Amino acid sequence: MTPPAARPAARLKIAVRGAVQGVGFRPFVFRLATELGLGGWVNNSPQGVFIEAEGPRRALEHFLVRLDTEKPPRSFIQSLEASWLDPLGRTNFAIRPSETAGARTALVLPDIAPCPDCLREILDPANRRYRYPFTNCTHCGPRFSIIEALPYDRANTSMRRFILCPACQAEYDDPRDRRFYAQPNACPRCGPHLELWVPRPDDSPSPPFVAGRGDDALRAAAGAIQAGRIVAVKGLGGFHLIVAAHDDAAVRRLRDRKHREEKPFALMVPSLESVKAVCDVSLLEERLLRSPEAPIVLLRRIGNRKSEIAHSVAPGNPCLGVLLPSTPLHHLLLAELGFPVVATSGNLSDEPICTDEQEALGRLGGVADLFLVHNRPIVRPVDDSVVRVLLGRELVLRRARGYAPLPITLQSEVRSPNSEVICAVGAHLKNTVALAVGPQVFVSQHLGDLETAAAYDAFRRAIADFQRLYEARPAIIAADLHPDYLSTKFARELATPAGGPRCVGVQHHLAHVLSCMAENELAPPLLGVAWDGTGYGPDGTVWGGEFFHVTETAAERVAHWRAFRLPGGDAAAKEPRRAALGLLHETFGDTAFELGDRPTLRAFSGAELAALRTMLTQGVNSPRTSSVGRLFDAVASLLGLRQRMRFEGQAAMDLEFAADGAGGEAPYPLRMEDGERRMEATAAAAGHSALRISHSVFLLDWAPMVRAILADAERGVPAGEISARFHLTLAEAIVAVARRVGEPRVVLSGGCFQNRRLTEHAVRRLEAEGFLPYWHQRIPPNDGGIALGQIVAASRSLSLAAPVSH
Repeated sequence: MTPPAARPAARLKIAVRGAVQGVGFRPFVFRLATELGLGGWVNNSPQGVFIEAEGPRRALEHFLVRLDTEKPPRSFIQSLEASWLDPLGRTNFAIRPSETAGARTALVLPDIAPCPDCLREILDPANRRYRYPFTNCTHCGPRFSIIEALPYDRANTSMRRFILCPACQAEYDDPRDRRFYAQPNACPRCGPHLELWVPRPDDSPSPPFVAGRGDDALRAAAGAIQAGRIVAVKGLGGFHLIVAAHDDAAVRRLRDRKHREEKPFALMVPSLESVKAVCDVSLLEERLLRSPEAPIVLLRRIGNRKSEIAHSVAPGNPCLGVLLPSTPLHHLLLAELGFPVVATSGNLSDEPICTDEQEALGRLGGVADLFLVHNRPIVRPVDDSVVRVLLGRELVLRRARGYAPLPITLQSEVRSPNSEVICAVGAHLKNTVALAVGPQVFVSQHLGDLETAAAYDAFRRAIADFQRLYEARPAIIAADLHPDYLSTKFARELATPAGGPRCVGVQHHLAHVLSCMAENELAPPLLGVAWDGTGYGPDGTVWGGEFFHVTETAAERVAHWRAFRLPGGDAAAKEPRRAALGLLHETFGDTAFELGDRPTLRAFSGAELAALRTMLTQGVNSPRTSSVGRLFDAVASLLGLRQRMRFEGQAAMDLEFAADGAGGEAPYPLRMEDGERRMEATAAAAGHSALRISHSVFLLDWAPMVRAILADAERGVPAGEISARFHLTLAEAIVAVARRVGEPRVVLSGGCFQNRRLTEHAVRRLEAEGFLPYWHQRIPPNDGGIALGQIVAASRSLSLAAPVSH
């Protein structure tokens, strides 16, 4: 194969929703694109303004930033979704005729951060909405979190119980007013109000003590935070737990009560200037922070600068997750405080976010000292979204407020020619669900890990909620192949009654690849790389380091990493020392236990080593895995960086952070072997996924790398340099398989590609070799993207040839 030339240009696809029609927005876009020398088009549709612009990458980045900063005075952007795609060769820019097809009410907008006009009003003592925390207009405010049914009218929202006063009704009825037909419109006379609750002792049947109402409640809550107390604040889509970010004792107390030992907390910061005091902020990161979506943005801390942020906020992490206030309530609270606060989800570990004040009293009564609540009901939980800028573009890591439930549109090449409704139930961790109606796939907000009864109940409610909201009854239910996932069990229950939807099983890593393929608007053929912590393999092993050749008719597993045992099974996912011991045993056999004074071996007692030795030699409770996530864990243990994890992915993060500023320009050695004829299988027993396991699978053998890593560690080579070389080696492995398979386009998906260093190395090496790499943008690379991939797999199977038989 002769690799294609590197891409000289790019294409930016943008969907803009808000007050962008009838205000000169399209002529503005035309003038801006022409000034920057871009090709493409802009047009109106009932769903918003759509733009495709292509040209030099730098010019497109300026175009994206200037769309917001230079937009027409009477326009307002409620939502802007940008995706980078392959160029089509357009050189001229045009205003296309408006489209009239499609129902405006078919789309539910996400919840939107307050607009500048509303913020000015709540800070103006002469305005009737001065310091009113539920101020909004047609440009901003709650949407997805309050809507109960379509169409989006006040009577179909949780605001229906608040009867508009004459002044608000006049605004609502006036086409010239920016609150014309603003469904959540309210003011202090007729809208929701605040109360500050102090919970009674645990054994008291009495309701909470009301310590303040309205603005007095807000000021008292601010005083409590200043005094080091934990306040549960009911926001837009659920509760936050808030403490002062400079108060180390308060942050540690929150960690202890929430059972969140070391996982970083998010920071809410009063202003952009206060963000820049502690973090480096690029133009694209600044746009994200100030955007209507107002997500948590992962930012790099400024090195060697003294910070008032307590170490316990994000221990050992060179990054901070930062967001600006996302509601008028949070703006007022942060203005009162004048300093950053921890603003973490109002839940206990592994539980969904609390949305109801009475529920919060029960579930968070042992965590929060006070509760700042309001009486506007939250229809569905919507957590904060998490985003980072990687390789000069947006990468969504948790898709929720500001993004959900905007649809992903499937291209005709990857969707079913039929119009059957498909529901996908996602994975077990970082669960989202999805509903496909025609070409539109509505992906839910982040629902969390299905580890508790409360989380499973929230998952079931979300599926019922989506079907009710879009009035769609699925003909197909798509689920993971893992038989023990609660989501899979639920899908099979739905498919059990006669006449119910049929259940389609989709292999976990194939779903990862297909989700990335769909959001990048690609059609087969391509090479898909799916690397993560764990996923069910049809061959009886735990997958997680997979390569698929996706064609028009099937998906073939063409390569994977050499498998090793995980002593203790699920326990190894939380203890890198176990993964490392399995790796050593696979490399050296029984002599692995005699390798001397290694960090991994020192992490066990003699009795533990004896028990694990039996497990590994006899293959008892020691499943085999090809997981790259577990490979990261193992290397972190071998280098003495982490033996036990307090949260998912911690060891891999340690390994990534260790490489900051390190050398290590040469990769470690690897072997690639042609595997023997192992098996040919499909997921037919669990559904209709056309998945083949190749007769001749390329096997990536990490053994030479492991031996070299151990030799470097024994010579005293710094862990950072070893980590840097390890990341380079993984990127070279992708390039090596791409060369063998010969497909120009390579798709990268799975939780491992949240790692900035790995993704950047892989993309740059693939581009240097002439391949065309693709990675995630609007849909998370982790299991939050699985539901979209399940939709694509189920949709494609309807038009594919029959699956290969056993």
